[in-house]
Amino acid sequence: MVENITDIIFTALKEDIGTGDITTIATIPDNVLGKGIFLIKDDGVIAGLDVTEQVFKTINKDLVFLRSMNDGAVVKNGDIVAIVEGSAASILTAERTALNFMQRMSGIATMASQFREKVKHTKAKIIDTRKTVPGLRFIDKLAVRIGGCENHRMGLYDMFLIKDNHIAVAGSITNAVKACRNYRDLKSENFLIEVETTNLVEVSEALQSGANIIMLDNFELGEMTKAVSLINGNCKVEASGGVNFNTVKNIAETGVDFISVGALTHSVKALDISLEVQLSRTHAR
Repeated sequence: MVENITDIIFTALKEDIGTGDITTIATIPDNVLGKGIFLIKDDGVIAGLDVTEQVFKTINKDLVFLRSMNDGAVVKNGDIVAIVEGSAASILTAERTALNFMQRMSGIATMASQFREKVKHTKAKIIDTRKTVPGLRFIDKLAVRIGGCENHRMGLYDMFLIKDNHIAVAGSITNAVKACRNYRDLKSENFLIEVETTNLVEVSEALQSGANIIMLDNFELGEMTKAVSLINGNCKVEASGGVNFNTVKNIAETGVDFISVGALTHSVKALDISLEVQLSRTHAR
């Protein structure tokens, strides 16, 4: 996992710096020291401090990163969450990449926290989807967890999710589940099998086929309640589609186990955070 973050950071820095930060190289002598202050300009949940520190350390291992709080902390406008000290040139070169990670991750964590708050009186858990920025899935899903929600599958490789197109090609839900079970046995793996359903008939078939999780896709609340009753705890139930801050409470109260929210990662608003760089001193010559 650490290697995954390392690769993501390296790619992001390479994308931004390219052959060199020509403005900083031209204007900032190597011996100038400074500090950068991370200032919160909006209320929310902070996330990405560990990643941000690694960004700076990748640019210059001698930079000192001091934090006043940890990932997952509630922050308010005006809070200082961290200070980075050392080479001013290194701070400026890493600035945008560091902020990009922290702002996006904090935006995701903030939204996740808000959704979790809406359903905390129920057993429902808010989960994410695969609707992440290409190449940033690990980072996006980390931010979801920091915000207090949970991850669904990481990708196509760690869980079966039988959707309408799979069912159409396989011929039926029963056929698709059987094929997944056979594949699982062949590979000696313990992948969960989830089936997407759109009506109560499909729910019944998915239940009879032995699915581990049944997804209720775009069900009306009344039909969702009937489906939960029909399943009766024999497998886990996920609600999907039409989920927002206005609908999530009522969905959770139907008794579902999971509520997937694509907006956590595909429609997030970055938290407003700035890095104010100040001159410290110069090295003695």
